[in-house]
Amino acid sequence: MPFARFTVKVVPGSSRTQCCGVHDGMMRIRLAAPPEKGKANKALIAYLAGLLSVKKNAVRILSGQAAPIKQIVVEGLDDATVTACLDRATS
Repeated sequence: MPFARFTVKVVPGSSRTQCCGVHDGMMRIRLAAPPEKGKANKALIAYLAGLLSVKKNAVRILSGQAAPIKQIVVEGLDDATVTACLDRATS
């Protein structure tokens, strides 16, 4: 099964959830959810799943659960598909 792996920098507690483009080789995502009790991580997974049209259980945080920089894996999609979806979200 194909999978895509990429890095995101999360900014929790923003006024709204949105992709802000690529900065320093990382996708920057603002989240409306606060950074407490895993709410931001759950919001990130839900946002990415909706953006990439996959189920939430196909999106996993590999590392960075308590940090703003996270390694993400999406099962069922290749790197090119994920890149195209994320590019559309920022334009």
